[in-house]
Amino acid sequence: MEIQFKYGKGGLILSVPDEIHTDVMIPPLEPALPNPVDEIYQACLNPHMMKQSLLKIFQEFQGKIHDSEDHICIVISDGTRPVPSKLILQSIDKILQESHIPDNRIKILLATGLHRKATPREMKKILGIDFLSRFDIINHVATDMDSLTFLGKNSFGSSIYLNSVYLDAKIKIITGYVEPHFFAGFSGGRKSIVPGIAGQETISSNHSAGKINSEFAKFGSLKKNPIYLDAQETMKMKEVKPDFVINVCINPNHEITKVAAGAYQIHDFLVQYQRNICFFPIHERYDVVVCGNGGHPLDLNLYQAVKSMAIGELGVKPGGTIISINECQNSVGQHPEFEKLLNSGLTPSKITQDILSGNIDVTDQWEIQVLARVLEFAEILVISSIPAEKLGNIGLKSMESFEVAVEYCLQKHGKNLSMLILPEGPQYLPSS
Repeated sequence: MEIQFKYGKGGLILSVPDEIHTDVMIPPLEPALPNPVDEIYQACLNPHMMKQSLLKIFQEFQGKIHDSEDHICIVISDGTRPVPSKLILQSIDKILQESHIPDNRIKILLATGLHRKATPREMKKILGIDFLSRFDIINHVATDMDSLTFLGKNSFGSSIYLNSVYLDAKIKIITGYVEPHFFAGFSGGRKSIVPGIAGQETISSNHSAGKINSEFAKFGSLKKNPIYLDAQETMKMKEVKPDFVINVCINPNHEITKVAAGAYQIHDFLVQYQRNICFFPIHERYDVVVCGNGGHPLDLNLYQAVKSMAIGELGVKPGGTIISINECQNSVGQHPEFEKLLNSGLTPSKITQDILSGNIDVTDQWEIQVLARVLEFAEILVISSIPAEKLGNIGLKSMESFEVAVEYCLQKHGKNLSMLILPEGPQYLPSS
């Protein structure tokens, strides 16, 4: 049996011996909207859960401009997310032009979280030349205290530092896409704020070891998820709450399938839509789960690839094998503390223990914490473009090819092994 698997931009063909009991779970392809720009435009004119359309909001802004610093801030995702931001911006731009708002009143803020700044080439890809030349484009930098404003602490004890360009805007708009997230429950909504445009301290508190360790910090979980609840509370602060939210859902081809616009509660509408199509039941866990992040740009590096390993954790037996397939063209990623811990020689259980006790307290520790948790539960084989020595020494095992990995699994689990293959990343997830 041959299976087309999302890997980088080109994909891989996986050949599975016929004698292996294999389930391949491919989500039903939600149809793409025939005219997504117009659909988003219409959603902005007829918003959910609010009386004023985006056109009315812009017209009121235009009538009240009195200061040279008055501006509209539009938050978009950075290049590590497959959000069709260009299409969203084209829809917003139609309304901006109908409202006769000059380009110099618009600031586009890239929600980088703790990621690096987007390069000019990446910004061109995200935005297109037209918007790059017309609007003020700003990379959020979580470590630049001069670009942040402190708003005090929320009820979770998180110190709230957020981007000043956003907070100073007369009109605040956030955009994003909604899909299951490996510890925040679902992406979209408040994630544009925290971690998107938050300071490092705020992000670290939101992604703290204790919160990551919660049984509710997992794919699809929101109700009791402390990571979601902390960020949601911050987003609802008077100084922070967006004036307008545009979120979309996309299919495995990264085409827009659903749009919602209006008040922040529109996120709930898209979450329910995704719950109905992104999860499938399994009655028994598998010896082997083959998973990835869904190809480019989500599989750019090993740091991001941890998400796929958490997908495997959902369906594999304790002590089973996860085959993680991600191109990782940017190698481990630009996360020095993550790479340092990969090469620490510590056991996964020791890493988990030291993180929870505070002996390990570093930037981005949540990714290594999730990786350690999965490694404690199951073995992880890695198929990527990364040299074996770059995978560190805490338990990840490099495989030359899928065929080699399958042979390894047959030796370990025997010829009667059961295998689950998830070619589309977080688009379709097992639920036991």
